[in-house]
Amino acid sequence: MDQSEREAASRRGDTRRFTTMEGWREVANNLYYIAGQGLINIDADLLDDDKDIITRKAVHTRRISSLAKRNDDINAIKDTNKSVNSEEKLEAVVVEEPYHIFPPRQRWQVVITIGAAGLFSGLSSNIYFPALDLIAQDLNVSLQLVSLTITSYLIIQGISPVIWGSFADALGRRPIYIASFSVYILANIALSFSPNFIVLIVFRGLQAAGSASTVSIGNGVIQDIAPPAKRGSYISFYQAIRNFSIAVGPVLGGALSNSFGFRSIFVFLFVISSIVLTVIVIFLPETMRSIAGNGSIRLKGIYNPLIRLITKEPNYMQDPEEAIVRKGITVSAFTDPLRLFLQKDVLLNLIFGGVIYTIWSMVTSTTTSLFKSAFGLNELLIGLSFLPNGVGTIVGSAIIGNLMNRDFRTAEGAYKVEHNLPAEFKLPAKALPADFKIEHARLNNLSWVTLLFVASTGVYGLTVQNVTLTSLPGWIIVPLLLQFLIAATSNAVFAMNQTLVSDLCPGKGASSTAINNLVRCSLAAVGVAFAETMLGALGPAVSFLLLAFIVVIFIPIAVVNWFYGPTWRMERLQMQERLERKESA
Repeated sequence: MDQSEREAASRRGDTRRFTTMEGWREVANNLYYIAGQGLINIDADLLDDDKDIITRKAVHTRRISSLAKRNDDINAIKDTNKSVNSEEKLEAVVVEEPYHIFPPRQRWQVVITIGAAGLFSGLSSNIYFPALDLIAQDLNVSLQLVSLTITSYLIIQGISPVIWGSFADALGRRPIYIASFSVYILANIALSFSPNFIVLIVFRGLQAAGSASTVSIGNGVIQDIAPPAKRGSYISFYQAIRNFSIAVGPVLGGALSNSFGFRSIFVFLFVISSIVLTVIVIFLPETMRSIAGNGSIRLKGIYNPLIRLITKEPNYMQDPEEAIVRKGITVSAFTDPLRLFLQKDVLLNLIFGGVIYTIWSMVTSTTTSLFKSAFGLNELLIGLSFLPNGVGTIVGSAIIGNLMNRDFRTAEGAYKVEHNLPAEFKLPAKALPADFKIEHARLNNLSWVTLLFVASTGVYGLTVQNVTLTSLPGWIIVPLLLQFLIAATSNAVFAMNQTLVSDLCPGKGASSTAINNLVRCSLAAVGVAFAETMLGALGPAVSFLLLAFIVVIFIPIAVVNWFYGPTWRMERLQMQERLERKESA
């Protein structure tokens, strides 16, 4: 057979190599030579991240034990092939080990646990809103002064995760969960006896410092245990379970303050936070990959949950191959998260998400005063009026999570077709290819979600200002429905924003969430501080129409990120590769 005939036969094999066995030749166990394309290692068990743990572990062990032999096989085949056709290129495609050893059920148990821990950041803020008038009366201060406790809470809520997140990325997730919850519990004890406004504002800040970190640490945990293809649903569910506090918090706050006074709110928070801390200590394992690996490394000391001391150890647990060297706490540990601001695509995501968060916070924080004046509600009914807002946060997060997973699968399929990859192939979970446009997979629904948010916000102010309308029977349903839409769309944006930022910052889950939180809360603190003043000067209709227009002004940021984000990310990855090669040389 001459050269042209061999090339034609090779092309015929190429066209059918994924639908028939023509063009395939098995040269070692699970190692195939494909129609002039080279070598590919296909191990279906390793490709399926949701296989039974014991099966995956057995396969993983077999792979490790045969790795040296397989490398010898590859080299031998390369030498043989060179003698046949020196122009053919052979490549070995090695399938990576499972991203994480936990089965889906155990991953969901972890996500539910950290979701319960993450409740307290939003709960501590929202349970407080219906009691603002009672606090002002009890402590003999103005409502505007009491509103400053919301601003101070947001400021500390933005700053503290940068500190806690840096500790979490250096020391592990579990120790910081325990430490931050201890701070939160102590703050609630002091607030339960708050005799004056100074004690209230100081310990509200300490309360924020203890609770806010749980959000960023939780996102770090999800990045530890979930590959990118499934991360969207986990993050959205995590956000939804956290947002449950936004739905029930004001109802609980209104009922407690109306029946037992505002201090009963902090007694309640003390009790349930103590329960959650107990659950963390007993059940939550360390997940940080530099300590726990993919979940198969045997944990010791504070990293090991107490339940493992009295239960049988899973068969897949093993000691680390070498001693774990944890990063020390240095100044750079706290400044490194701030370096993420230098990444243009990350910065644009943070700004756009921060603007949406600010406007949603202004809608939420002004609900008490607007609904009290427009509809004459008491504290209990005001608490109930927050329900549509809270339900909207859950619905928006849940829906967008499913849509993001669908969009990722679609983008992954298109990438495989474009690069002539087999259908069984999965994108590497630890580092997505530089030319895979993760930005488009995550932000595919951003346009219509943002437009719905703008429309709902612009109309909202009109529904609570006109006395003729607000006096109509049942009219309150209209602004409540708009609050539902505002909450659902804003939290859908948050979920897309947070998932993408996590993807852009692999290995920095807690830090990336911390800077996201810093931008959101800093902007929201400014917005909330001026919200009541703006309403008094402009009225609700003009105020919220102006806020909707501000979102429109920032839409070009999202457009620029859509078109240029992938290019910026590729340039950054190429620069990192050059630096790594230079350091290794």
